Amino acid sequence: MLVQRYRFSDFPITTVIPASRLVVGLAAAIMVVAFGSASGAVAGAKPKFDEATGYRISRYRAALPDTVPGGKRVSTEEVEKLARDGLTVLIDVMPSYGPGFDPKSGQWRMTRPRLNIPGSTWLPDVGLGKLPAILERYFAQNLDRLTAGDKTKPLLFYCQSDCWMAWNATKRAASMGYTTLYWYPEGTDGWSDWDNETVLSQPVRVAVEGGDER
Repeated sequence: MLVQRYRFSDFPITTVIPASRLVVGLAAAIMVVAFGSASGAVAGAKPKFDEATGYRISRYRAALPDTVPGGKRVSTEEVEKLARDGLTVLIDVMPSYGPGFDPKSGQWRMTRPRLNIPGSTWLPDVGLGKLPAILERYFAQNLDRLTAGDKTKPLLFYCQSDCWMAWNATKRAASMGYTTLYWYPEGTDGWSDWDNETVLSQPVRVAVEGGDER
Protein backbone atom coordinates (compact mmCIF):
# COMPACT_ATOMS: atom_id res chain seq x y z
CA MET A 1 0.00 0.00 0.00
CA LEU A 2 0.98 3.62 -0.59
CA VAL A 3 1.15 6.18 2.23
CA GLN A 4 0.65 9.84 1.34
CA ARG A 5 1.16 12.75 3.75
CA TYR A 6 -0.81 15.99 3.61
CA ARG A 7 -0.35 19.10 5.78
CA PHE A 8 -3.31 21.27 6.81
CA SER A 9 -2.13 24.24 8.83
CA ASP A 10 0.37 22.93 11.37
CA PHE A 11 -1.15 19.49 11.86
CA PRO A 12 0.25 16.59 9.81
CA ILE A 13 -2.41 14.10 8.70
CA THR A 14 -1.58 10.67 7.31
CA THR A 15 -3.98 9.14 4.72
CA VAL A 16 -3.77 5.46 3.82
CA ILE A 17 -4.80 4.53 0.24
CA PRO A 18 -5.40 0.80 -0.43
CA ALA A 19 -3.24 -0.59 -3.26
CA SER A 20 -6.32 -2.00 -5.02
CA ARG A 21 -7.86 1.47 -5.34
CA LEU A 22 -4.58 2.85 -6.59
CA VAL A 23 -4.33 0.21 -9.34
CA VAL A 24 -7.94 0.73 -10.45
CA GLY A 25 -7.50 4.47 -10.59
CA LEU A 26 -4.26 4.19 -12.54
CA ALA A 27 -5.86 1.80 -15.04
CA ALA A 28 -8.79 4.15 -15.53
CA ALA A 29 -6.45 7.06 -16.17
CA ILE A 30 -4.51 5.04 -18.74
CA MET A 31 -7.74 4.08 -20.55
CA VAL A 32 -8.86 7.71 -20.72
CA VAL A 33 -5.53 8.79 -22.20
CA ALA A 34 -5.43 5.87 -24.65
CA PHE A 35 -9.02 6.39 -25.79
CA GLY A 36 -8.41 10.08 -26.28
CA SER A 37 -5.29 9.41 -28.34
CA ALA A 38 -7.01 6.79 -30.47
CA SER A 39 -10.01 9.03 -31.05
CA GLY A 40 -7.75 11.83 -32.15
CA ALA A 41 -5.85 9.54 -34.53
CA VAL A 42 -9.05 8.25 -36.10
CA ALA A 43 -10.52 11.71 -36.41
CA GLY A 44 -7.41 13.00 -38.14
CA ALA A 45 -6.85 9.96 -40.37
CA LYS A 46 -7.41 10.26 -44.12
CA PRO A 47 -10.18 7.90 -45.30
CA LYS A 48 -9.04 5.10 -47.59
CA PHE A 49 -12.35 4.62 -49.41
CA ASP A 50 -15.02 6.94 -50.75
CA GLU A 51 -18.13 6.22 -48.69
CA ALA A 52 -20.48 6.95 -51.60
CA THR A 53 -18.73 5.02 -54.41
CA GLY A 54 -16.57 2.44 -52.64
CA TYR A 55 -13.45 3.36 -54.64
CA ARG A 56 -10.06 3.44 -52.96
CA ILE A 57 -9.03 7.11 -52.66
CA SER A 58 -5.73 7.06 -50.76
CA ARG A 59 -2.70 4.85 -50.09
CA TYR A 60 -3.00 3.16 -53.47
CA ARG A 61 0.08 1.00 -52.83
CA ALA A 62 -1.17 -1.39 -50.16
CA ALA A 63 -2.31 -4.97 -49.59
CA LEU A 64 -5.17 -6.00 -51.87
CA PRO A 65 -8.34 -8.03 -51.29
CA ASP A 66 -8.98 -11.38 -52.95
CA THR A 67 -11.86 -10.16 -55.08
CA VAL A 68 -13.05 -7.14 -57.06
CA PRO A 69 -16.67 -6.09 -57.68
CA GLY A 70 -17.78 -7.07 -61.16
CA GLY A 71 -14.55 -8.82 -62.14
CA LYS A 72 -12.53 -12.01 -61.83
CA ARG A 73 -9.08 -12.16 -60.28
CA VAL A 74 -6.56 -13.92 -62.53
CA SER A 75 -3.08 -15.35 -62.04
CA THR A 76 0.03 -14.82 -64.15
CA GLU A 77 -0.53 -18.17 -65.86
CA GLU A 78 -4.07 -17.16 -66.78
CA VAL A 79 -2.87 -13.78 -68.06
CA GLU A 80 -0.37 -15.54 -70.30
CA LYS A 81 -3.23 -17.49 -71.88
CA LEU A 82 -5.45 -14.43 -72.20
CA ALA A 83 -2.62 -12.44 -73.78
CA ARG A 84 -2.17 -15.18 -76.40
CA ASP A 85 -5.81 -15.65 -77.29
CA GLY A 86 -6.06 -12.32 -79.10
CA LEU A 87 -9.58 -11.76 -77.77
CA THR A 88 -8.84 -9.99 -74.50
CA VAL A 89 -7.99 -6.28 -74.35
CA LEU A 90 -5.06 -5.67 -71.98
CA ILE A 91 -5.27 -2.31 -70.21
CA ASP A 92 -2.42 -0.93 -68.14
CA VAL A 93 -3.65 1.66 -65.63
CA MET A 94 -0.29 2.53 -64.11
CA PRO A 95 -0.52 6.13 -62.85
CA SER A 96 1.41 8.85 -64.63
CA TYR A 97 4.97 9.76 -63.70
CA GLY A 98 5.29 13.52 -63.61
CA PRO A 99 2.92 16.50 -63.91
CA GLY A 100 0.14 14.66 -65.76
CA PHE A 101 -1.17 15.51 -69.21
CA ASP A 102 -0.68 18.83 -70.97
CA PRO A 103 -4.03 20.64 -70.87
CA LYS A 104 -3.36 22.15 -74.33
CA SER A 105 -2.12 19.10 -76.25
CA GLY A 106 -3.41 16.22 -74.11
CA GLN A 107 0.02 14.58 -74.26
CA TRP A 108 1.20 12.95 -71.04
CA ARG A 109 4.36 14.52 -69.62
CA MET A 110 6.20 11.51 -68.25
CA THR A 111 9.44 11.74 -66.32
CA ARG A 112 10.39 8.08 -66.75
CA PRO A 113 9.54 5.23 -69.13
CA ARG A 114 6.96 2.52 -68.52
CA LEU A 115 7.50 -1.12 -69.47
CA ASN A 116 4.36 -3.22 -69.65
CA ILE A 117 2.84 -6.41 -71.08
CA PRO A 118 3.10 -6.59 -74.90
CA GLY A 119 -0.09 -5.62 -76.67
CA SER A 120 -1.36 -3.47 -73.81
CA THR A 121 -3.01 -0.06 -73.98
CA TRP A 122 -1.80 2.33 -71.30
CA LEU A 123 -4.45 4.60 -69.80
CA PRO A 124 -2.77 6.47 -66.93
CA ASP A 125 -4.63 7.67 -63.85
CA VAL A 126 -8.00 6.07 -64.70
CA GLY A 127 -7.65 4.00 -61.52
CA LEU A 128 -7.79 7.00 -59.23
CA GLY A 129 -10.66 6.87 -56.76
CA LYS A 130 -11.93 10.29 -57.76
CA LEU A 131 -11.63 11.23 -61.43
CA PRO A 132 -12.05 14.69 -62.90
CA ALA A 133 -14.67 14.83 -65.66
CA ILE A 134 -12.06 14.88 -68.43
CA LEU A 135 -10.53 11.59 -67.23
CA GLU A 136 -13.96 10.01 -66.71
CA ARG A 137 -14.61 10.78 -70.38
CA TYR A 138 -11.11 9.61 -71.37
CA PHE A 139 -11.70 6.25 -69.71
CA ALA A 140 -15.20 5.78 -71.12
CA GLN A 141 -14.25 6.78 -74.66
CA ASN A 142 -11.20 4.53 -74.74
CA LEU A 143 -13.10 1.51 -73.44
CA ASP A 144 -15.74 2.10 -76.11
CA ARG A 145 -13.01 2.39 -78.78
CA LEU A 146 -11.08 -0.69 -77.64
CA THR A 147 -14.19 -2.86 -77.50
CA ALA A 148 -15.87 -1.38 -80.59
CA GLY A 149 -18.88 -0.79 -78.40
CA ASP A 150 -19.18 -4.44 -77.37
CA LYS A 151 -19.60 -4.49 -73.60
CA THR A 152 -19.19 -8.27 -73.47
CA LYS A 153 -15.64 -8.09 -74.90
CA PRO A 154 -13.07 -9.30 -72.34
CA LEU A 155 -11.03 -6.56 -70.65
CA LEU A 156 -8.05 -7.18 -68.38
CA PHE A 157 -6.83 -4.46 -66.02
CA TYR A 158 -3.46 -4.35 -64.30
CA CYS A 159 -0.89 -2.01 -62.81
CA GLN A 160 1.88 -3.30 -60.53
CA SER A 161 1.86 -5.40 -57.39
CA ASP A 162 -0.14 -4.11 -54.40
CA CYS A 163 -1.69 -1.38 -56.57
CA TRP A 164 -5.32 -0.40 -56.04
CA MET A 165 -5.48 1.42 -59.37
CA ALA A 166 -6.38 -1.73 -61.31
CA TRP A 167 -8.95 -2.69 -58.65
CA ASN A 168 -10.62 0.71 -59.01
CA ALA A 169 -10.50 0.57 -62.81
CA THR A 170 -12.09 -2.88 -62.90
CA LYS A 171 -14.85 -1.78 -60.55
CA ARG A 172 -15.37 1.39 -62.61
CA ALA A 173 -15.62 -0.57 -65.87
CA ALA A 174 -18.22 -2.82 -64.25
CA SER A 175 -20.25 0.25 -63.27
CA MET A 176 -20.21 1.26 -66.96
CA GLY A 177 -21.85 -2.01 -67.94
CA TYR A 178 -18.86 -4.11 -69.07
CA THR A 179 -19.48 -7.71 -68.17
CA THR A 180 -16.30 -9.71 -68.90
CA LEU A 181 -13.64 -8.21 -66.68
CA TYR A 182 -10.36 -9.60 -65.43
CA TRP A 183 -8.22 -8.14 -62.65
CA TYR A 184 -4.51 -8.99 -62.47
CA PRO A 185 -3.33 -7.76 -59.05
CA GLU A 186 0.31 -8.83 -59.47
CA GLY A 187 0.64 -6.56 -62.49
CA THR A 188 3.93 -6.07 -64.30
CA ASP A 189 5.86 -7.14 -61.20
CA GLY A 190 4.26 -10.58 -61.25
CA TRP A 191 4.55 -10.76 -65.03
CA SER A 192 8.29 -10.03 -64.94
CA ASP A 193 8.84 -12.44 -62.04
CA TRP A 194 7.82 -15.23 -64.44
CA ASP A 195 10.48 -14.03 -66.92
CA ASN A 196 7.89 -12.73 -69.34
CA GLU A 197 8.76 -10.01 -71.82
CA THR A 198 7.90 -6.37 -71.21
CA VAL A 199 7.96 -3.60 -73.81
CA LEU A 200 8.26 0.17 -73.76
CA SER A 201 4.80 1.73 -73.73
CA GLN A 202 3.35 5.11 -74.65
CA PRO A 203 0.19 6.37 -72.95
CA VAL A 204 -2.91 7.23 -74.94
CA ARG A 205 -3.29 10.97 -75.33
CA VAL A 206 -6.14 12.71 -73.56
CA ALA A 207 -8.69 14.31 -75.88
CA VAL A 208 -8.76 18.07 -75.46
CA GLU A 209 -10.44 20.60 -77.70
CA GLY A 210 -9.46 20.01 -81.29
CA GLY A 211 -8.62 16.30 -81.24
CA ASP A 212 -9.38 12.70 -80.25
CA GLU A 213 -7.39 10.17 -78.23
CA ARG A 214 -4.64 8.48 -80.17
